[in-house]
Amino acid sequence: MSQISLDRDLSLALRVADAADAVSLAGFNSRSFSVMHKADKSEVTEIDRATETAITNILRSERPEHSVYGEEHGIVGPADAKFQWVIDPIDGTSNFVRGVPVWASLIALVCDDVPVLGVVSAPAMNMRWWAHIESDAFLNGAKISVSNIDELRRASLSITVNKPWRDLDVDRSLEKLQRDVSRVRGYGDFWQHMLVAQGAADIAIDSIGLAPYDIAALVPIVQQAGGRCTDRLGTANWRANTLISSNSLLHDATLTYLPQ
Repeated sequence: MSQISLDRDLSLALRVADAADAVSLAGFNSRSFSVMHKADKSEVTEIDRATETAITNILRSERPEHSVYGEEHGIVGPADAKFQWVIDPIDGTSNFVRGVPVWASLIALVCDDVPVLGVVSAPAMNMRWWAHIESDAFLNGAKISVSNIDELRRASLSITVNKPWRDLDVDRSLEKLQRDVSRVRGYGDFWQHMLVAQGAADIAIDSIGLAPYDIAALVPIVQQAGGRCTDRLGTANWRANTLISSNSLLHDATLTYLPQ
């Protein structure tokens, strides 16, 4: 893909993010929405669904030859399309429901199964990150880059340890990792990976159980900021159920602690 075409698609994605923000932020501020539970017991609101509809309607109108794969409505458009937009309308729905402002719309463009563009828009935080593979990474229009920390003992780690991690971690190696770094926090969801991209954190380890729409938009941003994204096995795979992001310098050392 050329930079011209990617720039054009990025402009569209940013416009789509504006539309998503208008729906999601109004719903968040109103505090008047119902909460349902899906088959996997995760929460969903009508705001999630309305936000995805707003995103999908624009993308299908502007790029009818592309498909859209969203968390709430599945695949819309040609299933064999070379270009697919991968959408999580509200990443951090549990935060959204509780009134915590750490949630975002994730918008990715995937070409030939490679995420080439990502936008992460967190309107309640007044923060938006974006990048494509022929550009730098940005936060609110300012270029960002990962940190240069190259020792675990100096590193800031964000980690989300859920039951699947605990079930795998029979040797408690994740506890050792947390003792071996300088600082441990649990920022969670998209935010921890964006903090890696902007150099405010050095490593982010997400929960096991992610889906492609949780990951796709994050990958180009972290990578174009100079970072690295893999699953827990060290494979660059946006369809995996785990995501480890880092400033690149600490990635291999981090992987040695992760249960397989």
